[in-house]
Amino acid sequence: MDDAAKFASGAREDRAAAALVTLVAAARLGGEAALADFRLGQQTLARVAYKAGDSPVTSADLAVDRQLADVLRSAFPEAGWLSEESADDPARLEKSSLLVLDPIDGTRAFMRGDPCWAVAIALVEAGRPIAGVVHAPALGETYAASLGRGATLNGEPIRAASLETLDGVSVAGPRPLVTAFAAQAAFRWAPAARTPSLAYRLASVAAGRIPLGLAGADSHDWDICAADVILSEAGAGLLEDGDEVGYNKASTRHAPLIAAPASWLPRLAQALAATLAERRA
Repeated sequence: MDDAAKFASGAREDRAAAALVTLVAAARLGGEAALADFRLGQQTLARVAYKAGDSPVTSADLAVDRQLADVLRSAFPEAGWLSEESADDPARLEKSSLLVLDPIDGTRAFMRGDPCWAVAIALVEAGRPIAGVVHAPALGETYAASLGRGATLNGEPIRAASLETLDGVSVAGPRPLVTAFAAQAAFRWAPAARTPSLAYRLASVAAGRIPLGLAGADSHDWDICAADVILSEAGAGLLEDGDEVGYNKASTRHAPLIAAPASWLPRLAQALAATLAERRA
């Protein structure tokens, strides 16, 4: 890498690190607001409605979305906006940077008093996240990462699991997909604890709490983008159809995904591809 390239890379990393400070502060602010309507082990105090496809949305989701919009759009005026709870504006496709967020990832968990939900926010440049935070306020956990600066949990460095073998590892994800995938990859597996928030599930892979994670079809940018950069900075990765996930496209939906330590990703991506091909046949 020549001096100019090193300077550009360093400047981008500095910009990502500065952005992360703002993202973490915003996520914590949103988390505090959501906690006002959360009751551990009990139904939420928030009003509940249902969107197309019978997907729930609460008044807390919408309130956090508005709050984050006020904070983040001011902090990043040049960036496009993509949130689960905001109307999608195609003008974002013309932007070189994009804010991607889920005000409450795991709304059903939030509704029933399960603490496994999170505020997820990422900043994307040129189709890839450069900073991201997954904040689980009811658990007191904040996962964060920026380009080239590593990943942390509550400020302490994290790394994905170091696996010598896959035999007996725990895997999180939809049970039918995991079962077929493990059979294809030829290893014995154990189910990880159920994780309603996909962002939190992927962040748990980054922290080594869950060795491997799968996501079924039809996850969206806002479910995975923040965790994606946390994974990559923790020595893991997230692949779709064998490649890095691209963001800020017209469609926000994704095919099934695999999250795993980087050294295992090529083999596991091939196994997932074979699994999906077999299921389509």
